[in-house]
Parts: sequence; C-alpha cells; structure tokens
Amino acid sequence: MKIGTRGSALALWQARTVARLIQGCGGPECEMVVIRTSGDERSGPPDAPDTLGTPAAPGTLNIKTLFVKEIEEALLERRIDLAVHSSKDLPGVLPDGLELAAALEREDPSDALLLPLTSNIRGFAGVKQALGGHPRIGTSSVRREAQLRAVFPDATFVAIRGNVDTRLRKLDSGDCDVLVLAAAGVKRLELDARISALLPVEVCVPAPGQGTVAVEIRRDAAVTVRDLVTRISDADAATALVAERAVVLALGGGCQMPLGVLATLDGQQLDIRGVVTSLDGRIVVRASVRGNRGGAAAAGEKLAAHLLAKGAGDVLK
Repeated sequence: MKIGTRGSALALWQARTVARLIQGCGGPECEMVVIRTSGDERSGPPDAPDTLGTPAAPGTLNIKTLFVKEIEEALLERRIDLAVHSSKDLPGVLPDGLELAAALEREDPSDALLLPLTSNIRGFAGVKQALGGHPRIGTSSVRREAQLRAVFPDATFVAIRGNVDTRLRKLDSGDCDVLVLAAAGVKRLELDARISALLPVEVCVPAPGQGTVAVEIRRDAAVTVRDLVTRISDADAATALVAERAVVLALGGGCQMPLGVLATLDGQQLDIRGVVTSLDGRIVVRASVRGNRGGAAAAGEKLAAHLLAKGAGDVLK
C-alpha cells in the first residue's frame, strides 16, 4: 500500500504512524512515497528570506494549501493509495473525487510558546512577564498573530518559516524573542522540553483540525483500502474534525482566515468554540455552541451562524 507524504520529519512521523496502525490491523506492508510539493519548492532553503511567511489578506491563497496540492494530485492519478496530512493544512473544500476517511487520535491541539534554549521560564504567566511589552514574536500564522495582538498590542511579529528544527534554530540565534508553534508537532518530534508554555484557549483558539492527522483517500478506493483506513480512525478526533471543518466551510472555506475553532467531546456531548479576529487584534468575535456527537456538522454550522450574527462577516471581508 502506497502512502503519500511530504518529506519533513513531522510528515514522515505521521505517515509512518498511519502505516504502523494499518499493519496492526492486519494490513499489508506500506511504502512511503515522498512527494515534494509547491510549498516545499517555494519555501526555498532554510536560510532564505522569510517573505513567504508574511501574512496575506483574508481570503487570499495560503501557502499551506500548496503543501497538499501535489499529494492530492498523486492520489487522484492513482500513484498512491492514500495521503496523510496535518488536518490544519487542508483546504475547506477537498478536490472532487477525494474524501477524508480517518482521523488519528488527537494530540494536544494547543498553540505553544517556545523561548530560546537558554531560558528556563515555564508557564504562560511567567513567559508573558518575561517578554515585556514589546516582544518579537515569531509566527507566520495570520490566526496566531491576530489573536496574540490582543495580548501583546505592541509586539513585532516576525515571519519564521521552515520545519520545526529550522524554526528553533532561528529562535535560538535571535531572530525572535519567542516562537509560536503547534504543540502537537513539537510533542510528536519529542521536543516537549522546548515548550515554555501552552497558550490557554481563552487567549488563542487553535486552528481547525490542529493536532489531528487526517487520512485522505479516493471516493472510489478499493474496499480493502477503505476498510483498513476506517478501522484506524479515532471516533472523537473524527467527530471534532467534522465539526471544525463545518465552521470553515460555512464561513467561506478560506485558507487564510484569522479563524480559531476547537471542538471537544464528553460522551455524547459536543462543545465547540470559535473566534474570528481582525488582523490588528482590535476586533474579536467569539461564540460557542453545545451540540451532540451525532450532529457535529450541524453544530459547526450553528457556530458559524452565531459568529456571522455577531459581525464576523465584516471582519472576514
């Protein structure tokens, strides 16, 4: 079985995890097919200028979309049997003929603050105090920047890109005072010790799908492929992903929206919260909805309606 993936350490970790789970269900040997994407090509060498990290206006093309394009093309052209992605990198609308068939158990969806290697400060309050009023915050995410501007209104935001190791080197060499990354990726690479603090969800709501590995297949995939992929899916992660992606789709499916969404489950109960923030951090629109496991998509659509009713549409224009 051929698994399509990018070639970064994190992407390979994700793909190998999928392979291990498939084989654990009695599936065949899996071959990793590393695909270099447009995003990889445009990112250039690690020390290239960070122009690509500059946030784009809402509704414009996000570089993340380019990290899945060629992999999805390979899937449609039957060069691979399935594709493995970080869910947060997926566009709101998938190409015709493709579908998400599985979501692995979710890792911590939080955003994390990482200080230089020389720092031993831990905890959000301590990090915030240490940074002072004019920190240089390393992130290329519109969502993170917009939400963090409400907490650090006088901060300078520095576009930091590349894989996790590259970003950490840039942090340690002084390119920024603090780096913001998805906690899930840091933990999966066993770099937990570098996390200085997790951002409370009240401060920064994660990206839709953050922390969840998704498996994409063709709609006409062989029954054996579909069966194996379905068997490795985690019910809670898959349900939360349906709810969160429903919000994205209802708000227009833009890839570069300053939108945070997080769904959590407790038995049959589903709680989902969302935030849309203006790029300068001055306008913050929040809403939350309680639903049930069987109505995940409906809960996401309801949350989007609440956000729009509170003025999110004007922010997203």
